[in-house]
Amino acid sequence: MIVAYLTLAALAVGAAVAAVRAASLVRAAIALCIANSSVAILFFLLKAPYAASVQLSVGAGLVSTLFIIVISLTESMRGGAGEE
Repeated sequence: MIVAYLTLAALAVGAAVAAVRAASLVRAAIALCIANSSVAILFFLLKAPYAASVQLSVGAGLVSTLFIIVISLTESMRGGAGEE
């Protein structure tokens, strides 16, 4: 069980670092979704199902989806990513 905790914690930290260091905003949003999902799984393993469900629905679902939609809309309003 300790191995699962450490693996998920390393995944969460690694995905958070990848989100900060990503050159593309879409990749950063996907890495943020992975980090939030791994934190939600950690909550489930720690026997906190309500916190896990809120983290999964709000953190991984709502916020990440909103970020990806906003990034897509702003890139299409600028004329695409390749037109700089």
